Amino acid sequence: MDPLTVILSRIQMAFTLSFHIIFPSLNIGLALFIFVLEAMWLKTKNPVFLKLCKFWCKIFALAFGMGVVSGVVMSYELGTNFGNFTNAIGEVLGSLFVYEVLSAFFLEAGFLGILLFGWDRVSPRMHFVANFMMMFGTALSAMWIMAANSWMQTPAGFHLEDGKFLVDTWMGVIFNPSFVPRFIHMLMASYVTASFFIAGVSAWYLLKGRHLELAKKGFSYALGAAVVLVPLQIFVGDTVGLEVHQNQPIKTAAIEGVWQTQKGAPLLLFAIPDPDAEKNLFAVKIPHGAALINTHKLDGELVGLDSVPKEDRPLVFPTFFGFRIMVGVALVFLFLAWYSLWLRKKGRLYDTRWFNWACVFATPLGFIGTVSGWFTAETGRQPWVVYNLMRTAEGASDVPALHVGISLALIVTIYTSVFCFFLYYLFKSIRKGPEELEKAHEQEHHAFQYMTRGE
Repeated sequence: MDPLTVILSRIQMAFTLSFHIIFPSLNIGLALFIFVLEAMWLKTKNPVFLKLCKFWCKIFALAFGMGVVSGVVMSYELGTNFGNFTNAIGEVLGSLFVYEVLSAFFLEAGFLGILLFGWDRVSPRMHFVANFMMMFGTALSAMWIMAANSWMQTPAGFHLEDGKFLVDTWMGVIFNPSFVPRFIHMLMASYVTASFFIAGVSAWYLLKGRHLELAKKGFSYALGAAVVLVPLQIFVGDTVGLEVHQNQPIKTAAIEGVWQTQKGAPLLLFAIPDPDAEKNLFAVKIPHGAALINTHKLDGELVGLDSVPKEDRPLVFPTFFGFRIMVGVALVFLFLAWYSLWLRKKGRLYDTRWFNWACVFATPLGFIGTVSGWFTAETGRQPWVVYNLMRTAEGASDVPALHVGISLALIVTIYTSVFCFFLYYLFKSIRKGPEELEKAHEQEHHAFQYMTRGE
Protein backbone atom coordinates (compact mmCIF):
# COMPACT_ATOMS: atom_id res chain seq x y z
CA MET A 1 0.00 0.00 0.00
CA ASP A 2 1.42 3.36 -1.05
CA PRO A 3 1.69 5.54 2.12
CA LEU A 4 0.93 8.64 0.01
CA THR A 5 -2.37 7.08 -1.07
CA VAL A 6 -3.34 6.54 2.56
CA ILE A 7 -2.39 10.08 3.55
CA LEU A 8 -4.29 11.68 0.66
CA SER A 9 -7.33 9.47 1.30
CA ARG A 10 -7.35 10.49 4.94
CA ILE A 11 -7.02 14.18 4.06
CA GLN A 12 -9.88 13.89 1.58
CA MET A 13 -12.15 12.17 4.08
CA ALA A 14 -11.21 14.67 6.80
CA PHE A 15 -11.98 17.61 4.52
CA THR A 16 -15.30 16.18 3.37
CA LEU A 17 -16.38 15.26 6.88
CA SER A 18 -15.37 18.64 8.32
CA PHE A 19 -17.35 20.38 5.57
CA HIS A 20 -20.40 18.18 5.98
CA ILE A 21 -20.67 18.32 9.77
CA ILE A 22 -21.27 22.08 9.70
CA PHE A 23 -24.75 21.67 8.28
CA PRO A 24 -26.23 18.84 10.41
CA SER A 25 -24.86 20.52 13.54
CA LEU A 26 -26.80 23.67 12.60
CA ASN A 27 -29.96 21.88 11.49
CA ILE A 28 -30.28 19.65 14.54
CA GLY A 29 -30.36 22.75 16.72
CA LEU A 30 -32.50 24.81 14.36
CA ALA A 31 -35.09 22.04 14.18
CA LEU A 32 -35.62 22.23 17.94
CA PHE A 33 -35.77 26.04 17.89
CA ILE A 34 -38.30 26.06 15.03
CA PHE A 35 -40.42 23.51 16.89
CA VAL A 36 -40.44 25.70 20.02
CA LEU A 37 -41.34 28.78 17.96
CA GLU A 38 -44.33 27.12 16.33
CA ALA A 39 -45.47 25.70 19.67
CA MET A 40 -45.34 29.22 21.15
CA TRP A 41 -47.26 30.61 18.19
CA LEU A 42 -50.01 28.00 18.53
CA LYS A 43 -50.21 28.72 22.25
CA THR A 44 -50.11 32.54 22.20
CA LYS A 45 -51.12 33.44 18.61
CA ASN A 46 -48.38 36.06 18.76
CA PRO A 47 -47.40 36.77 15.10
CA VAL A 48 -43.79 37.40 16.14
CA PHE A 49 -43.33 33.68 16.78
CA LEU A 50 -44.84 32.83 13.40
CA LYS A 51 -42.60 35.25 11.51
CA LEU A 52 -39.51 33.97 13.28
CA CYS A 53 -40.54 30.38 12.61
CA LYS A 54 -40.96 30.97 8.88
CA PHE A 55 -37.68 32.88 8.69
CA TRP A 56 -35.63 30.16 10.35
CA CYS A 57 -37.39 27.49 8.30
CA LYS A 58 -35.81 29.05 5.20
CA ILE A 59 -32.35 28.98 6.79
CA PHE A 60 -33.00 25.38 7.82
CA ALA A 61 -33.93 24.39 4.27
CA LEU A 62 -30.79 26.03 2.87
CA ALA A 63 -28.53 24.17 5.31
CA PHE A 64 -30.49 20.93 4.79
CA GLY A 65 -29.76 20.99 1.07
CA MET A 66 -26.07 21.55 1.69
CA GLY A 67 -25.99 18.70 4.17
CA VAL A 68 -27.58 16.28 1.71
CA VAL A 69 -25.18 17.15 -1.10
CA SER A 70 -22.05 16.92 1.03
CA GLY A 71 -23.23 13.78 2.82
CA VAL A 72 -23.80 11.79 -0.37
CA VAL A 73 -20.19 12.30 -1.45
CA MET A 74 -18.87 10.71 1.74
CA SER A 75 -20.61 7.42 1.02
CA TYR A 76 -18.85 7.23 -2.34
CA GLU A 77 -15.51 8.11 -0.76
CA LEU A 78 -15.82 5.21 1.65
CA GLY A 79 -16.15 2.83 -1.29
CA THR A 80 -13.48 4.35 -3.52
CA ASN A 81 -10.83 5.36 -0.96
CA PHE A 82 -11.46 2.85 1.82
CA GLY A 83 -12.71 -0.22 -0.03
CA ASN A 84 -10.97 -2.72 2.26
CA PHE A 85 -12.61 -1.05 5.27
CA THR A 86 -16.12 -1.10 3.79
CA ASN A 87 -15.65 -4.71 2.69
CA ALA A 88 -14.70 -5.75 6.21
CA ILE A 89 -17.33 -3.81 8.16
CA GLY A 90 -20.13 -3.75 5.58
CA GLU A 91 -22.55 -5.81 7.65
CA VAL A 92 -22.16 -3.50 10.64
CA LEU A 93 -21.85 0.04 9.35
CA GLY A 94 -23.62 -0.56 6.05
CA SER A 95 -26.74 -1.62 7.90
CA LEU A 96 -26.55 1.37 10.27
CA PHE A 97 -26.27 3.76 7.31
CA VAL A 98 -29.28 2.10 5.66
CA TYR A 99 -31.27 2.49 8.87
CA GLU A 100 -30.31 6.16 8.95
CA VAL A 101 -31.56 6.71 5.40
CA LEU A 102 -34.79 4.73 5.77
CA SER A 103 -35.84 5.90 9.23
CA ALA A 104 -34.35 9.39 9.47
CA PHE A 105 -33.46 10.95 6.13
CA PHE A 106 -36.72 9.91 4.44
CA LEU A 107 -38.57 11.22 7.50
CA GLU A 108 -36.84 14.60 7.21
CA ALA A 109 -37.19 14.83 3.44
CA GLY A 110 -40.83 13.78 3.52
CA PHE A 111 -41.95 16.35 6.08
CA LEU A 112 -39.67 19.16 4.93
CA GLY A 113 -42.07 20.02 2.10
CA ILE A 114 -44.98 20.33 4.52
CA LEU A 115 -42.86 22.42 6.88
CA LEU A 116 -41.87 24.87 4.14
CA PHE A 117 -44.91 25.01 1.88
CA GLY A 118 -47.77 23.71 4.00
CA TRP A 119 -48.58 26.84 6.01
CA ASP A 120 -51.68 27.61 3.89
CA ARG A 121 -52.32 24.08 2.66
CA VAL A 122 -52.65 21.94 5.79
CA SER A 123 -54.21 22.57 9.19
CA PRO A 124 -52.09 24.21 11.93
CA ARG A 125 -52.17 20.92 13.84
CA MET A 126 -50.89 18.94 10.84
CA HIS A 127 -48.16 21.49 10.22
CA PHE A 128 -47.10 21.24 13.86
CA VAL A 129 -46.93 17.44 13.51
CA ALA A 130 -44.70 17.88 10.45
CA ASN A 131 -42.53 20.24 12.48
CA PHE A 132 -42.19 17.67 15.24
CA MET A 133 -41.33 14.93 12.76
CA MET A 134 -38.59 17.11 11.29
CA MET A 135 -37.13 17.69 14.74
CA PHE A 136 -37.37 14.00 15.58
CA GLY A 137 -35.86 13.03 12.22
CA THR A 138 -32.79 15.20 12.68
CA ALA A 139 -32.14 13.73 16.13
CA LEU A 140 -32.75 10.19 14.83
CA SER A 141 -30.30 10.77 11.98
CA ALA A 142 -27.67 11.91 14.48
CA MET A 143 -28.35 8.81 16.56
CA TRP A 144 -27.57 6.39 13.72
CA ILE A 145 -24.47 8.25 12.61
CA MET A 146 -23.15 8.47 16.16
CA ALA A 147 -23.89 4.78 16.69
CA ALA A 148 -21.76 3.97 13.64
CA ASN A 149 -18.91 6.27 14.62
CA SER A 150 -18.99 5.21 18.26
CA TRP A 151 -18.80 1.56 17.20
CA MET A 152 -15.57 2.39 15.37
CA GLN A 153 -14.28 3.95 18.60
CA THR A 154 -15.44 1.16 20.95
CA PRO A 155 -16.48 -1.87 18.84
CA ALA A 156 -18.88 -4.32 20.49
CA GLY A 157 -21.60 -6.87 19.64
CA PHE A 158 -19.68 -8.63 16.82
CA HIS A 159 -17.24 -11.37 15.97
CA LEU A 160 -14.52 -11.63 13.34
CA GLU A 161 -14.78 -14.29 10.66
CA ASP A 162 -12.41 -14.46 7.68
CA GLY A 163 -11.40 -10.85 8.22
CA LYS A 164 -14.99 -9.56 8.32
CA PHE A 165 -16.93 -8.07 11.22
CA LEU A 166 -20.19 -9.98 11.66
CA VAL A 167 -22.98 -8.89 13.99
CA ASP A 168 -23.81 -10.96 17.06
CA THR A 169 -26.32 -8.56 18.58
CA TRP A 170 -27.57 -5.25 17.23
CA MET A 171 -28.16 -3.95 20.73
CA GLY A 172 -24.48 -4.51 21.41
CA VAL A 173 -23.47 -2.78 18.17
CA ILE A 174 -25.71 0.26 18.62
CA PHE A 175 -25.35 0.66 22.38
CA ASN A 176 -21.60 0.18 22.39
CA PRO A 177 -19.69 1.56 25.43
CA SER A 178 -19.20 5.07 24.04
CA PHE A 179 -22.50 5.59 22.19
CA VAL A 180 -24.80 7.14 24.80
CA PRO A 181 -22.51 9.90 26.12
CA ARG A 182 -21.16 10.73 22.64
CA PHE A 183 -24.65 10.90 21.13
CA ILE A 184 -25.88 13.25 23.85
CA HIS A 185 -22.67 15.27 23.50
CA MET A 186 -23.29 15.71 19.77
CA LEU A 187 -26.92 16.71 20.29
CA MET A 188 -25.96 19.26 22.92
CA ALA A 189 -23.19 20.62 20.69
CA SER A 190 -25.73 21.15 17.92
CA TYR A 191 -28.21 22.86 20.22
CA VAL A 192 -25.51 25.19 21.58
CA THR A 193 -24.19 25.91 18.07
CA ALA A 194 -27.66 26.83 16.83
CA SER A 195 -28.35 28.95 19.94
CA PHE A 196 -25.35 31.19 19.34
CA PHE A 197 -25.95 31.25 15.59
CA ILE A 198 -29.47 32.57 16.26
CA ALA A 199 -28.17 34.93 18.96
CA GLY A 200 -25.52 36.28 16.57
CA VAL A 201 -28.00 36.97 13.76
CA SER A 202 -30.44 38.57 16.21
CA ALA A 203 -27.65 40.70 17.70
CA TRP A 204 -26.76 41.96 14.22
CA TYR A 205 -30.37 43.10 13.72
CA LEU A 206 -30.27 44.85 17.09
CA LEU A 207 -27.07 46.68 16.17
CA LYS A 208 -28.55 47.73 12.82
CA GLY A 209 -31.86 48.76 14.36
CA ARG A 210 -33.85 46.40 12.10
CA HIS A 211 -36.68 43.96 12.87
CA LEU A 212 -36.30 44.95 16.50
CA GLU A 213 -39.31 43.12 17.91
CA LEU A 214 -38.34 39.90 16.16
CA ALA A 215 -34.65 40.33 16.97
CA LYS A 216 -35.33 40.85 20.67
CA LYS A 217 -37.46 37.74 20.85
CA GLY A 218 -34.89 35.60 19.02
CA PHE A 219 -32.01 37.05 21.06
CA SER A 220 -33.81 36.45 24.34
CA TYR A 221 -34.84 32.88 23.54
CA ALA A 222 -31.44 31.86 22.12
CA LEU A 223 -29.44 33.18 25.05
CA GLY A 224 -31.99 31.87 27.53
CA ALA A 225 -31.50 28.40 26.04
CA ALA A 226 -27.71 28.83 26.14
CA VAL A 227 -27.82 29.56 29.87
CA VAL A 228 -29.07 26.01 30.41
CA LEU A 229 -27.46 24.21 27.47
CA VAL A 230 -23.85 25.30 27.88
CA PRO A 231 -23.40 24.03 31.47
CA LEU A 232 -25.19 20.81 30.51
CA GLN A 233 -22.84 20.39 27.55
CA ILE A 234 -19.80 20.84 29.79
CA PHE A 235 -21.19 18.22 32.18
CA VAL A 236 -21.83 15.78 29.31
CA GLY A 237 -18.36 16.51 27.94
CA ASP A 238 -16.92 15.48 31.31
CA THR A 239 -18.84 12.20 31.04
CA VAL A 240 -17.38 11.63 27.56
CA GLY A 241 -13.90 12.30 28.96
CA LEU A 242 -14.39 9.64 31.65
CA GLU A 243 -15.52 7.15 28.99
CA VAL A 244 -12.53 7.93 26.77
CA HIS A 245 -10.13 7.49 29.68
CA GLN A 246 -11.67 4.10 30.42
CA ASN A 247 -11.89 2.73 26.87
CA GLN A 248 -9.24 4.66 24.92
CA PRO A 249 -6.52 5.62 27.42
CA ILE A 250 -3.98 6.41 24.69
CA LYS A 251 -6.37 8.99 23.23
CA THR A 252 -6.59 10.58 26.68
CA ALA A 253 -2.78 10.61 26.81
CA ALA A 254 -2.66 12.48 23.49
CA ILE A 255 -5.36 14.93 24.62
CA GLU A 256 -3.50 15.70 27.85
CA GLY A 257 0.03 15.47 26.46
CA VAL A 258 1.01 12.70 28.89
CA TRP A 259 4.14 10.97 27.59
CA GLN A 260 4.95 8.79 30.61
CA THR A 261 2.42 6.92 32.77
CA GLN A 262 1.98 8.90 35.95
CA LYS A 263 -0.30 9.64 38.86
CA GLY A 264 -1.59 13.15 39.47
CA ALA A 265 -0.79 14.35 35.95
CA PRO A 266 -0.98 18.16 35.54
CA LEU A 267 -3.43 19.91 33.24
CA LEU A 268 -1.57 21.62 30.41
CA LEU A 269 -3.27 24.92 29.68
CA PHE A 270 -0.77 25.44 26.90
CA ALA A 271 2.16 23.48 25.53
CA ILE A 272 3.77 22.47 22.26
CA PRO A 273 4.01 18.66 22.12
CA ASP A 274 7.32 17.32 20.77
CA PRO A 275 6.75 13.71 19.62
CA ASP A 276 10.41 13.15 18.78
CA ALA A 277 11.66 14.16 22.22
CA GLU A 278 8.51 12.80 23.91
CA LYS A 279 8.00 15.93 25.98
CA ASN A 280 6.05 19.17 26.01
CA LEU A 281 7.67 22.53 25.32
CA PHE A 282 6.67 25.85 26.95
CA ALA A 283 4.19 24.07 29.20
CA VAL A 284 1.80 26.07 31.39
CA LYS A 285 0.44 23.64 33.99
CA ILE A 286 -2.16 23.25 36.72
CA PRO A 287 -0.90 20.57 39.14
CA HIS A 288 -3.03 17.42 39.27
CA GLY A 289 -5.54 19.01 36.85
CA ALA A 290 -5.53 16.31 34.15
CA ALA A 291 -5.78 13.53 36.72
CA LEU A 292 -8.71 15.22 38.43
CA ILE A 293 -10.61 15.86 35.19
CA ASN A 294 -10.12 12.38 33.70
CA THR A 295 -10.34 10.22 36.83
CA HIS A 296 -12.04 12.58 39.33
CA LYS A 297 -9.11 11.86 41.67
CA LEU A 298 -6.16 14.14 42.42
CA ASP A 299 -3.75 11.20 42.30
CA GLY A 300 -5.52 9.31 39.50
CA GLU A 301 -3.28 7.49 37.06
CA LEU A 302 -3.08 8.38 33.35
CA VAL A 303 -1.47 5.98 30.92
CA GLY A 304 1.43 7.52 28.99
CA LEU A 305 1.96 7.57 25.24
CA ASP A 306 5.21 5.66 25.75
CA SER A 307 3.20 2.63 26.91
CA VAL A 308 2.59 1.71 23.25
CA PRO A 309 4.98 1.61 20.27
CA LYS A 310 5.30 4.84 18.27
CA GLU A 311 3.42 3.32 15.33
CA ASP A 312 0.41 2.76 17.62
CA ARG A 313 0.26 6.33 18.91
CA PRO A 314 -2.30 8.86 17.68
CA LEU A 315 -1.45 12.18 16.07
CA VAL A 316 -0.67 14.16 19.18
CA PHE A 317 -0.56 17.70 17.76
CA PRO A 318 -4.11 17.89 16.26
CA THR A 319 -5.58 15.85 19.11
CA PHE A 320 -3.96 18.04 21.79
CA PHE A 321 -4.89 21.38 20.22
CA GLY A 322 -8.26 20.25 18.84
CA PHE A 323 -9.39 19.47 22.36
CA ARG A 324 -8.22 22.84 23.69
CA ILE A 325 -9.96 24.76 20.93
CA MET A 326 -13.19 22.90 21.71
CA VAL A 327 -12.90 23.62 25.43
CA GLY A 328 -11.97 27.25 24.74
CA VAL A 329 -15.13 27.71 22.67
CA ALA A 330 -17.19 26.18 25.48
CA LEU A 331 -15.72 28.62 28.01
CA VAL A 332 -16.44 31.61 25.75
CA PHE A 333 -20.02 30.41 25.39
CA LEU A 334 -20.34 29.91 29.15
CA PHE A 335 -19.20 33.49 29.78
CA LEU A 336 -21.59 34.94 27.19
CA ALA A 337 -24.53 32.87 28.39
CA TRP A 338 -24.09 33.71 32.06
CA TYR A 339 -23.25 37.36 31.42
CA SER A 340 -26.52 37.62 29.50
CA LEU A 341 -28.29 36.77 32.76
CA TRP A 342 -26.67 39.79 34.42
CA LEU A 343 -27.66 42.05 31.52
CA ARG A 344 -31.18 40.68 31.55
CA LYS A 345 -31.45 41.41 35.26
CA LYS A 346 -30.25 44.99 34.66
CA GLY A 347 -32.59 45.47 31.70
CA ARG A 348 -29.62 45.98 29.34
CA LEU A 349 -29.72 42.77 27.33
CA TYR A 350 -30.69 44.40 24.03
CA ASP A 351 -28.78 47.71 24.12
CA THR A 352 -25.31 46.73 25.39
CA ARG A 353 -23.44 47.19 22.15
CA TRP A 354 -20.16 45.49 23.08
CA PHE A 355 -22.10 42.39 24.17
CA ASN A 356 -24.14 42.41 20.96
CA TRP A 357 -20.94 42.63 18.92
CA ALA A 358 -19.46 39.81 21.00
CA CYS A 359 -22.45 37.62 20.09
CA VAL A 360 -22.06 38.53 16.41
CA PHE A 361 -18.40 37.49 16.44
CA ALA A 362 -19.30 34.33 18.38
CA THR A 363 -21.71 33.20 15.63
CA PRO A 364 -19.23 30.80 13.91
CA LEU A 365 -17.60 29.58 17.13
CA GLY A 366 -20.04 26.70 17.56
CA PHE A 367 -19.02 25.26 14.20
CA ILE A 368 -15.33 25.69 15.06
CA GLY A 369 -15.87 23.92 18.37
CA THR A 370 -17.79 21.07 16.73
CA VAL A 371 -15.18 20.49 14.03
CA SER A 372 -12.40 20.68 16.64
CA GLY A 373 -14.22 18.08 18.73
CA TRP A 374 -14.51 15.75 15.75
CA PHE A 375 -10.81 16.20 14.97
CA THR A 376 -10.02 15.30 18.57
CA ALA A 377 -12.15 12.16 18.42
CA GLU A 378 -10.91 11.01 15.02
CA THR A 379 -7.20 11.83 15.19
CA GLY A 380 -7.11 10.50 18.74
CA ARG A 381 -8.34 7.12 17.46
CA GLN A 382 -5.55 6.79 14.91
CA PRO A 383 -3.80 4.76 13.66
CA TRP A 384 -6.93 2.61 14.01
CA VAL A 385 -10.04 2.89 11.86
CA VAL A 386 -11.68 0.27 14.09
CA TYR A 387 -10.04 0.78 17.45
CA ASN A 388 -7.32 -1.81 18.17
CA LEU A 389 -8.67 -4.11 15.44
CA MET A 390 -8.08 -2.55 12.01
CA ARG A 391 -5.54 0.06 11.04
CA THR A 392 -6.51 2.93 8.77
CA ALA A 393 -3.78 1.88 6.33
CA GLU A 394 -5.29 -1.62 6.17
CA GLY A 395 -8.70 -0.19 5.33
CA ALA A 396 -7.52 2.03 2.50
CA SER A 397 -8.05 1.11 -1.16
CA ASP A 398 -5.02 0.21 -3.25
CA VAL A 399 -5.42 2.94 -5.86
CA PRO A 400 -2.83 5.28 -7.40
CA ALA A 401 -2.02 8.29 -5.25
CA LEU A 402 -2.36 10.50 -8.34
CA HIS A 403 -6.03 9.54 -8.71
CA VAL A 404 -6.74 10.36 -5.06
CA GLY A 405 -4.86 13.64 -5.40
CA ILE A 406 -6.89 14.67 -8.45
CA SER A 407 -10.20 13.81 -6.78
CA LEU A 408 -9.08 15.68 -3.63
CA ALA A 409 -8.26 18.79 -5.65
CA LEU A 410 -11.61 18.60 -7.45
CA ILE A 411 -13.55 18.16 -4.22
CA VAL A 412 -11.79 21.09 -2.55
CA THR A 413 -12.47 23.29 -5.58
CA ILE A 414 -16.12 22.29 -5.97
CA TYR A 415 -16.88 22.41 -2.26
CA THR A 416 -15.29 25.82 -1.94
CA SER A 417 -17.42 27.12 -4.81
CA VAL A 418 -20.59 25.58 -3.40
CA PHE A 419 -19.84 26.96 0.05
CA CYS A 420 -19.41 30.44 -1.41
CA PHE A 421 -22.86 30.18 -3.01
CA PHE A 422 -24.27 28.94 0.31
CA LEU A 423 -22.78 31.92 2.17
CA TYR A 424 -24.09 34.29 -0.51
CA TYR A 425 -27.68 33.07 -0.16
CA LEU A 426 -27.37 32.79 3.63
CA PHE A 427 -26.19 36.39 3.99
CA LYS A 428 -28.76 37.52 1.45
CA SER A 429 -31.55 35.92 3.48
CA ILE A 430 -30.21 37.39 6.71
CA ARG A 431 -29.90 40.87 5.18
CA LYS A 432 -33.50 40.71 4.01
CA GLY A 433 -34.65 39.58 7.42
CA PRO A 434 -37.86 37.87 8.56
CA GLU A 435 -40.32 40.55 7.44
CA GLU A 436 -38.95 41.09 3.92
CA LEU A 437 -38.67 37.35 3.33
CA GLU A 438 -42.26 36.97 4.49
CA LYS A 439 -43.40 39.60 1.97
CA ALA A 440 -41.48 37.85 -0.79
CA HIS A 441 -43.06 34.54 0.20
CA GLU A 442 -46.55 36.06 0.07
CA GLN A 443 -45.88 37.53 -3.38
CA GLU A 444 -44.67 34.16 -4.65
CA HIS A 445 -47.75 32.49 -3.17
CA HIS A 446 -50.12 34.97 -4.84
CA ALA A 447 -48.28 34.57 -8.15
CA PHE A 448 -48.62 30.79 -7.89
CA GLN A 449 -52.34 31.06 -7.20
CA TYR A 450 -52.75 33.44 -10.15
CA MET A 451 -51.01 31.05 -12.54
CA THR A 452 -52.88 27.97 -11.33
CA ARG A 453 -56.22 29.75 -11.89
CA GLY A 454 -55.22 30.36 -15.51
CA GLU A 455 -55.92 34.09 -15.27
